[in-house]
Formats: sequence, C-alpha cells, structure tokens
Amino acid sequence: MRKVIIFGNSGSGKSTYAKKLQSDGLALLSLDTIAWDINPEPVRKPINESENLLLNFINGKISWVIEGCYSDILAIAAEHATEAIFMNLDVKLCIQNAKRRPWEPHKYESKEAQDDNLEMLINWISQYPSRADTFSKLAHEKLYVNFKGKKQMFTSNVANT
Repeated sequence: MRKVIIFGNSGSGKSTYAKKLQSDGLALLSLDTIAWDINPEPVRKPINESENLLLNFINGKISWVIEGCYSDILAIAAEHATEAIFMNLDVKLCIQNAKRRPWEPHKYESKEAQDDNLEMLINWISQYPSRADTFSKLAHEKLYVNFKGKKQMFTSNVANT
C-alpha cells in the first residue's frame, strides 16, 4: 500500500514520474485537475473545494500517487501519504523540460494552445526560487522537511527515469 506525493517546480518531472508510478499500479491524481475552475477564465478553487475532491480521491483508493506544485493542497495529502518525493531540479533543467513537454490535454485544448503559453510558463518557472507563495521552492522545502514518512529528493531527471 503505497501513498506517494510528488512536488516541485513546473517542469521538474512530477507528471512524468507520477505516470511511471501509475504504470506500477498506483492511482494517479494531478492536482491541476482539482485546483482550478476553468470557466470562463482559470481561477483557483477555494481550498475547501479542492480538499473535498482530494479526500474523495484518497478515500476511494488503496494505493495512489498525487502530483502537483500546490503545497497548500499537498499538506493535506501529506497527512495520508507514506512517501514524499521532492523534484528539486535546477530552474534551467525545469525550463529545458518545459520546452520539450508533450501536449497536456487535461490542461490545454490543443498543443498549439499549450505552446502559446510557453513564454508565461518559462517566466513562472524562473521565479520559483524567489517566490514566497504556495508554489515556491520555500514552500516545497518546508513540506519536505516536515514530512514524517519515507522521503526522496531528486535533483536531476536521470534519477527518476
């Protein structure tokens, strides 16, 4: 019974590693799917709505992997997790990964729409070490340090392929 949270900067390889664990039989939840209301413009859901969706997922699965950059939601999942994986890659590696990212149909209506957002994403990724919000390196480091179960930190994509 594995219950894993994976977190880090955008482009750090969270989704890729989570899909690898999914292929090992773990149910997968991308926090992007429960963190946002899309209509008409993307806006963060209230945390209690995301928490309810998260707990429905957790309570309905025996083994799971949850990935995302939302330390506020991840802190809730961490209370139920047996493992934490911090994808702590250098910003330059995250940007390289973002440029090579395949189309994410759960986020974008087309590959072109995703590519149109790339400049904003690269700017977002580059701010990771200096932000102080729920998506920041600081918030992820705190989540990692405070996690009581098994934990791993990856600083390159080589370690998680």
